Amino acid sequence: MDAVKAREPLPSAEAELRAAAPHALAATARRLLAERVGAQEVTLLLADYGLTVLQPVSHLPHTGTPVPAQDGPAGSAFSQQSPVIEVLREPAGHLVHLPITVRGDRLGVLSVRLPAGAADPGTVLRLGDFATALGHEVSTADRDTDLYRQARRTRRLTLAAEMQWELLPGRGCAREEYVIGAHLEPAYAIGGDNFDWSTSDDRLILTVTDGMGQGIEASLLTSLTVSALRNARRAGIGLADQACLADQAVYAQYGGKVYASTLLLEFDLATGTVRAVDAGSPQLFLQRGGHTERIELDAQMPLGMFEETLYEEQTFQVEPGDRLIAVSTGVHGARSEVGDLFGERVLRQILGATRAVPPHETAHAVVSGLMEHYGSRDLMSDAAVVCLDWNGRRA
Repeated sequence: MDAVKAREPLPSAEAELRAAAPHALAATARRLLAERVGAQEVTLLLADYGLTVLQPVSHLPHTGTPVPAQDGPAGSAFSQQSPVIEVLREPAGHLVHLPITVRGDRLGVLSVRLPAGAADPGTVLRLGDFATALGHEVSTADRDTDLYRQARRTRRLTLAAEMQWELLPGRGCAREEYVIGAHLEPAYAIGGDNFDWSTSDDRLILTVTDGMGQGIEASLLTSLTVSALRNARRAGIGLADQACLADQAVYAQYGGKVYASTLLLEFDLATGTVRAVDAGSPQLFLQRGGHTERIELDAQMPLGMFEETLYEEQTFQVEPGDRLIAVSTGVHGARSEVGDLFGERVLRQILGATRAVPPHETAHAVVSGLMEHYGSRDLMSDAAVVCLDWNGRRA
């Protein structure tokens, strides 16, 4: 019997992570990596809501010291989305920082301390696969524990912000045809701004919504709007009719007193044809061949402003190498403390300077530029930025 057990293969690391309790993934990762690669220390760091720091996951409410999300070895691994190996001298060894990303949504970094000589290319590759598997389990475990949501916070969220973050699909998504990166601010006090997406075999539907007002009222309005759009989308209804049904739902609840400005886009993944409904104020920019231009869509009524509004679709074409950037009113309509409009000119400058960086970094750079223009991280209005790189489908 003992000989039979000895011949049985060890459970895979993925299987052991799946079998771990939702709150025990970090501890399980430490045990597995100590057993299999001789790891001396393992730290799971998650990006906070504002994407400013990476926070260690530990026994809450206590947490380790956060590290910058854009600078330093761990921050470089997160922002560049590639492993970073740090050489340690006392005691000698290596600290390997590995990005944790799930289907294009950047969650954080796994930092693994290895003894001297153990950070060979094969081991680093295996650690990268392990970090991806851990990220999938963290995403799944989020349904059953608050640990990872709490670990992403540097301070308490407002109730409105709590509602909005629960409504979001993530902060990024990637597949062969496209890469999406998105950002929201003020991250801990957002009220009415939202982005949403859904993909299938041949379609990507992307929306950016700006609910009127602030705080709980704006969050409730946006929640109703996004839920109505999802309900219509999941019923297989066309883009214009999705807008019509959401418009009716908002008007029925509020009677035209408040409304939600929404941009709806549907991409044909095989051809690059985009159907669009501009129901309000979010603006859309296209970068192609070194040039940045605003896509002028026919402005139609925001959702819920009038009873039984009819909406019409427009179409335009994207080509491989194109970048689309959608921004809410809180970006293109923002003013500094002295009244200067952020405006299209400054936005174009930022978009031009960030053309070579990934969509996530561009979205973050736009919001950072907005905060610098405003003079504070505490923006008066919500700001949402969604950046999409179009690769197209291989023939």
